[in-house]
Parts: sequence; structure tokens; C-alpha cells
Amino acid sequence: MSGAVRIVLAAAAAQLSNAGIGDAHIDAELLLGHVLGLGRGEVQAAAIRGDEVDADAAAQFAALVERRAAREPLQHLTGRAPFRHLELRVGPGVFVPRPETEMVAQLAIDQLVAAASPAPIAVDLGTGSGAIALALATEVPHARVYAAENSVDAFVWTKENFAVVAADNARLAFIDLALAFPELDGVVDVLVSNPPYVPDEAIPRDPEVRLFDPPAALYAGSDGLDVVRVLSRVGLRLLHPGGSIVIEHAEVQGDAVRGVLAADGWLGSATHRDLTLRERATTALRP
Repeated sequence: MSGAVRIVLAAAAAQLSNAGIGDAHIDAELLLGHVLGLGRGEVQAAAIRGDEVDADAAAQFAALVERRAAREPLQHLTGRAPFRHLELRVGPGVFVPRPETEMVAQLAIDQLVAAASPAPIAVDLGTGSGAIALALATEVPHARVYAAENSVDAFVWTKENFAVVAADNARLAFIDLALAFPELDGVVDVLVSNPPYVPDEAIPRDPEVRLFDPPAALYAGSDGLDVVRVLSRVGLRLLHPGGSIVIEHAEVQGDAVRGVLAADGWLGSATHRDLTLRERATTALRP
């Protein structure tokens, strides 16, 4: 049913709020903007002006609100996920990039910029949507960035994002992470990863994560550190002495990740807080 933008938005926000979605008004504005081809600010301006939503658009919007109320991720409904300055294509089969990973990318960018090379090399293992790799490639254009993914379902989205961003200094490979890029052994400046790190028995509370994120991007053994252990060993192979590793993890895993790295001989490990002051990434130097 058609109606004023303000009224349609209010009804949708109430429906989403009743479904347990925080910031329901934001999701409602973004979904209506997706239907109308408008940015969120333009939707807000339309509501203030008293604009109307026609019947076809209102029906499309109502269908999307129903799906969102069933806890289908907003990014799956719009097909887009913002990440730093990028807008990435996402959908079923690929992990949706989160705001906390922007801090992980920043740690890697800082290390890449500080590298003593006119053309530093970064590797992103388990790149998923390509978020970290493409952020590095576009924000450090003098760097060479290599990204690896080993999920067929995720790789469909990775290829699309690499094609859209079209960074000449980024290379993508479909390969097992433990075997990635042997031609780079001993010459990489920064290895970065947002690996799966949820323990197998720790089922996430949020339906958006539990029901829609691919299990391969979430679970990593009894303690959640199986892939971290692989990254530690691969990092020792790829990085040159003094090169940096950057690993995202859960806020309670900092001590354990540092323990894995210390056992393998890494130096100077440190755990970093995100903007919400949660410990979400650990860095270390290759000996």
C-alpha cells in the first residue's frame, strides 16, 4: 500500500524493532533507500518534505522488511556492505565484513606504509569478500597485495569485488591458505587475516550470524584457534625477518593468540582494541 514516506518508515521501524533489531529506523531507511535508489540522507529529506511512496515501491519495501524482520542480514537484502571507503558486493556464501575489521585493515595499512620498501608486499589470507585486501590495495597504491580464498561460495563474491574495484596492484588466487603464494616465501612485509575463530561449540546468539554467515567463515576447532595456528606457520614462511602479522580474533582470545604466536617464536606480540575498546586484533613481528 502506498503512503507518505514518514508513515511507511515509521511502520517498518516498529515492525523491525518488534523483531528484536537494534537501530530499526536505520535499517528501515536503508531498505527504503535501496528500493527507491536513494541514499539514507535523501530518504530522510523525502520524509521531511512529505513525499509519497507509490504502490509498487511500497510493496517491494514491505517484502524486504518482512525478510529483515525474519533476521535475514540487511547486507544480503541490499547486496552491498560498506567497508572503509569501499562498497562491496555480498550475499549468501560470503562473510559480511564488520566495522571492527576496519581497524584490522588499518593496522595492516600502517605496517605497510611503514615498510622500508618502495613496493611493499601484503598478503590477505581468507579474504572472503576481499574487504581487507582491496582496502590495502586502494589505500596504499604503491604496495602489491595478494589475496587468497579457499571457499567456492565466497570466491564468487571475491571475484566480483576485485573486478568492480579493479585495483591494478591486487592479485586474487583460489588456493588453500596453508599453501598460498610459495613464490613470495621470505619477501612479504605484512600478512593480515580475519580468519574463522569461533569455537565449534560456541554457537553465535545473533540469528544473522548463526543462520546466514557461512560456517567455514565462523568455526575453527574446539578453541577457535585452528586457523590462527595455520596463519602463524604460514606467516613464518611468507614474511621476511621483521615483517608483521595482523590477526583478527574474538575479544576474549588475545592471550591465547599471543600464546600461539609466542610458541612459534614470533616477537613483540601485542593485542589491540577496537573503537569500542574490545581487544579484537593481535600483531607480531617475524623473528
